[in-house]
Amino acid sequence: MEISKAEIASAAAAVQHADDKHPELMGAEILVRGLQLENVKHIWGYPGGAVLYIYDAFYKQDTIQHVLVRHEQAAVHAADGYARATGEVGVALVTSGPGVTNAVTGIATAYMDSIPMVIITGQVPTHAIGLDAFQECDAVGITRPIVKHNFLVKDVRDLAVTLKKAFHIARTGRPGPVVVDIPKDVSFKKCAFHYPDTVEMRSYNPVRKGHSGQIRKALQLLLAAKRPYIYTGGGVLLSNASEELRTLVNMLGYPCTNTLMGLGAYPASDPKFLGMLGMHGTVEANNAMQHCDVLLAVGARFDDRVIGNPKHFAQNERKIIHIDIDPSSISKRVKVDVPIVGDVKDVLTELIAMIRESGLKPDANALGGWWDTIAGWRQRDCMKYSLGSGDVIKPQYVVETLWNMTKDADTYITSDVGQHQMWAAQYYKFDEPRRWINSGGLGTMGVGIPYAMGVKLAKPDSEVFCVTGEGSVQMCIQELSTCLQYNTPIKIVALNNRYLGMVRQWQQVEYAGRYSSSYMDALPDFVKLAEAYGHVGMLIERPEDVEPALREARRLKDRTVFMDFRTDPTENVFPMVQAGKGITEMLLGSEDL
Repeated sequence: MEISKAEIASAAAAVQHADDKHPELMGAEILVRGLQLENVKHIWGYPGGAVLYIYDAFYKQDTIQHVLVRHEQAAVHAADGYARATGEVGVALVTSGPGVTNAVTGIATAYMDSIPMVIITGQVPTHAIGLDAFQECDAVGITRPIVKHNFLVKDVRDLAVTLKKAFHIARTGRPGPVVVDIPKDVSFKKCAFHYPDTVEMRSYNPVRKGHSGQIRKALQLLLAAKRPYIYTGGGVLLSNASEELRTLVNMLGYPCTNTLMGLGAYPASDPKFLGMLGMHGTVEANNAMQHCDVLLAVGARFDDRVIGNPKHFAQNERKIIHIDIDPSSISKRVKVDVPIVGDVKDVLTELIAMIRESGLKPDANALGGWWDTIAGWRQRDCMKYSLGSGDVIKPQYVVETLWNMTKDADTYITSDVGQHQMWAAQYYKFDEPRRWINSGGLGTMGVGIPYAMGVKLAKPDSEVFCVTGEGSVQMCIQELSTCLQYNTPIKIVALNNRYLGMVRQWQQVEYAGRYSSSYMDALPDFVKLAEAYGHVGMLIERPEDVEPALREARRLKDRTVFMDFRTDPTENVFPMVQAGKGITEMLLGSEDL
């Protein structure tokens, strides 16, 4: 519903008087000015009627780059990828109605992985809310379960402080997405502009510092452990605590594992790293989780993909220390003995200081025996795979080759969701934080290209590879057009097995090989499609061509390259823990099927 001329005249007449210190601005201008003061450099979005005043305000400034995506879902994913790689708040802008509903998947993806974001949504004019106006939907109601918080701004005088609150909530405590819904008349009306330097909310005061008494209890348990284990998740990356984690692990000499979301927090190349744990984790990582006597959980949440069946996990008695910024995550799935609520970086810093101050050392004999046990598990070499007869490309080989070529370069890897995601997590050894960008909690297909776009805009001098599959990549493939327009030359590594691979694998294991709707039998010619979007396309069908293709793609620094690797359609991701099983009840290869 449009704003009438009478309403425009009325709004102009009702403008507050302003002084030089607090100039009179339209709501749209207040929004842009607020984003500038929050040091926003990039915003991803798609225009529509409810946000045209905002787009007009963006047109009149030159400090924030707006990236026009081809679908609102991609706008949120790209802003999300940017936030994951930089640690800054990602910002997206969509219009009302379908703009909001198209953005929902991206918002939920960020929410599940605790990514700091502000999503600005357009809304019909305030007087039309609830009247089923054109392109109206209840943005606040729809997004309530998938945001950290959301706001509907009904008065232009509230816009500046609301935006300040949104950024504060998004980036503090356990990070997450915040939606700010702005009716069209609010973006038009004027008021004196004042953007607060700080903001206080009586109902929102996240704890940063951990309880010193609890940290001391944790120290006593850790140093008395015979079979200690350090289990870390995405919270270490979100709090930028990788250095503190590395210091702690090296001081103690204890084995360490990362979840899928925590990869890179501790160097994968370090011998104290046992690999990723969980449903597709290593034998040594999962067995250590089950058989340790003291477990230090840092910024992780014991989710179902990590510990499998909680009853099986609880069979072995162990003491659990859990550090997390979010009190609701502690003892949510697994009862813990020493809960520590606080920022991971702050708590680890205090724990390290206490260890140094105490002068105490772990039990060297017991620790040596524990490492001997782990060495026995490692001998299984569960990540070993067969190259077969050498006439078909194995997907693991593609990822391993990519890692060998780029491990010493400034490289970021994004992925979509499926078998290719797990192979990337298993065979690309991440040594640095924030280099692995993927959807963990929601498992969203289609994120790979938008994530890569967001990362490339943030890190233009870095190499950005998107590891994807022929199923996932088609969900946001239109963003190849955005890559061309905004010169974000990414490299797409498509492991094309002509199946929805993870679905096919589960159907083989759990449904007696009844492959219902998992075969992709009408695929496009990805080479021609890439070329149609103005990029370079490559078809790679032989193992001996894998390395040359990757080298050529890297040589084409200023071009987006789509590499269609035709991989073995029968290959499965191992190890594998079936639903309802314990994490040590692993299938290790086709011989177990």
